[in-house]
Amino acid sequence: MSAADTTTPAKVPPPRSAPPPSAPRPPHGKRTSGPSGTAGTPWLLLAPCLLVLLLVMGYPLVRLVTLSFQKFGQSQLWGFQPAESVGFDNFAKVLGDGEFWAVVLRTIVFAAGCVIFTMVIGMLIALLLQRVSGWVKTLVNIALVASWGMPVIVATTVFKWLFDADYGILNAVLSKLPGVELIGHNWFASGPQGLAVIMLLVVWGAVPFVVITLGAGLTQVPAELEEAARLDGAGAWGVFRYVTLPILKPVIVMLTTLSVIWDMGVFPQVFVMRNGHPEAEFQLLTTYSYDRAFVVNDYAQGSAIALITVLLLLGVVAVYMRQMLKIGDVE
Repeated sequence: MSAADTTTPAKVPPPRSAPPPSAPRPPHGKRTSGPSGTAGTPWLLLAPCLLVLLLVMGYPLVRLVTLSFQKFGQSQLWGFQPAESVGFDNFAKVLGDGEFWAVVLRTIVFAAGCVIFTMVIGMLIALLLQRVSGWVKTLVNIALVASWGMPVIVATTVFKWLFDADYGILNAVLSKLPGVELIGHNWFASGPQGLAVIMLLVVWGAVPFVVITLGAGLTQVPAELEEAARLDGAGAWGVFRYVTLPILKPVIVMLTTLSVIWDMGVFPQVFVMRNGHPEAEFQLLTTYSYDRAFVVNDYAQGSAIALITVLLLLGVVAVYMRQMLKIGDVE
């Protein structure tokens, strides 16, 4: 037997098969629908929510706009006279009234104070809850949820009793301090003091939501970044300013915008606190619109004031959307 017969023949690799032809790409700018849905699926899922919003808000908003351009009082309400179109006369009367601008300024100052105190107090409590034991945090959260869930009318009634001139417990407690005598003091004798009490009521009801939301946001702050900032020599304020605050910025922007919208629309606190008849120095845009519509019986002018309020709030929403888009671009 020769050596050629004993050697193992070399293995020849099998020939490579040609790759399958790739599927043709769709034209530029067009998307192919996935196997689980079509391009209209998101709109189909949103349809029930959009329908509810249209039914709940669509007709009242259209009716509000219609009334603001008409002459509509008690005669038109009872059908004795037809509604007349007056163009922009209602808006001209409202915008030319000095009392209206005083109410606008009072509303802006009131809302700004509520928002600032709500955000500052809420942030301080949320930061404090990160540094207490578990059972203390649980008790505080229970108290926050209980106060948040309390109906506005009940909370307003409690505050009326606390600040009552004759039977209020606050006057009695403060009068025990040296040099303080507040027995019989009427907190609602002047507008600034009375609005400060109402502001305290609004902040008390809004702080729990802010604390719970900011507390959830603080759990997303990486502990490694905070530790690195401390190793670099940053103090507590430096860690908060350069690490915590930038991460919480989207949450803070959202909470601030919602607080502005809610506080600009405060109505039951003022209405109930003043027994259904707010004096001129207690009037905000919501109560001022209500008085024009249902006390003076000028529904058209009340609708015009309400529409102007809606436009002001839309400006706030526009600023919010712009900030959120900026945050999205940065991320």
